[in-house]
Amino acid sequence: MEETTSSLPSGDESPLELSGELRLHELQSRIFRNTRMLRVWLPPGYSAPENQGRHYPVFYLNDGQNLFDKATAYIGVDWQADEAADRLIREGRIPPLVLVGIDNAQKDRPREYLPYRTFNPPIMRPQGKHYPNFLLNEVMPFLYQRYRIARGPENTGLGGSSLGAIISLYTAMDRPGIFGRLLLESPSLFVSNRQFLKSSRAFRQWPEKIFMAMGTNEAGSEGRDRQVVEDVLALERVLRRAGLKEDRLLVRIDEGATHNEREWAKRFPEALAFLFGLSS
Repeated sequence: MEETTSSLPSGDESPLELSGELRLHELQSRIFRNTRMLRVWLPPGYSAPENQGRHYPVFYLNDGQNLFDKATAYIGVDWQADEAADRLIREGRIPPLVLVGIDNAQKDRPREYLPYRTFNPPIMRPQGKHYPNFLLNEVMPFLYQRYRIARGPENTGLGGSSLGAIISLYTAMDRPGIFGRLLLESPSLFVSNRQFLKSSRAFRQWPEKIFMAMGTNEAGSEGRDRQVVEDVLALERVLRRAGLKEDRLLVRIDEGATHNEREWAKRFPEALAFLFGLSS
């Protein structure tokens, strides 16, 4: 596995206006036979001498291009994930943690994020069943070797939006007990004839905390909007029956919200505080 790295400074000197420090790694995947960027955001104080023995929780997020920089983000709007994390850390609402943006494969994004065939979008040769292996056997070991990342599900989160949420849900169910925090933003539960809803009914080993959200104006028509919201509510019912109470599952149906980075950025601080929040 080959890599190239670069580091971008924090503060006013950075053209990306970052809080903390962002490091870029080019990762060559043998599993997917392609190359992508890993964007690793380190919290304030990570490099301080007094913290050299400290290990940090980690939050893996799909579609890494969209997290930190509007120049690389879809439609020029990023999640401002670094700013949200920095603010919550400084307010004492979450512990210092590492954010990892895993870039998508661009034109191959739907194939990598879908484990089952689907007609909407039309993917007949999906590769998503390889994604858990890619994450656990390539991405995570790569980062464990280079960063002080804490182990265990209580210190490990995974999430994404749209198809990035779908592959996060699939990975959490395919590899139970690895990820203790799960973010599902606008999950495309309609794909593959709602296979993910069907699979969820028999699953029991859910992450300790899940944040799930959907806007009411995401699909482009009244009927489809109503259906995607109902899909999220159906998954909520499954999770509630599995024993996830309010302290473990937070669901937001955001009135009028659409399907884009701007809406996901608005909800990210609440999601981060819920998933990684410090007990009062």
